[in-house]
Amino acid sequence: MDYRKIITIEPGKRCGKPCVRGLRITVGDVLGWIAAGMGWAEIIEDYSDLTEEDIRACLAYAADRERRSQMAVGPHAAAV
Repeated sequence: MDYRKIITIEPGKRCGKPCVRGLRITVGDVLGWIAAGMGWAEIIEDYSDLTEEDIRACLAYAADRERRSQMAVGPHAAAV
């Protein structure tokens, strides 16, 4: 999935945090809802502007960011 078509970063919106399609819903919001136990259907029901593709894009963005942070730290650095 190419999350770059869905995840946007605008300096004046939500302090420049990555958002879904220019909405004021951040990747962090979506990840937090999932971590709290909300199902995808429940998230979409509560936030009708979101789609399953948006949620997948948030997960893909987070996975890519995690891979990049591991590369920057190096293979033998301690996780914090």
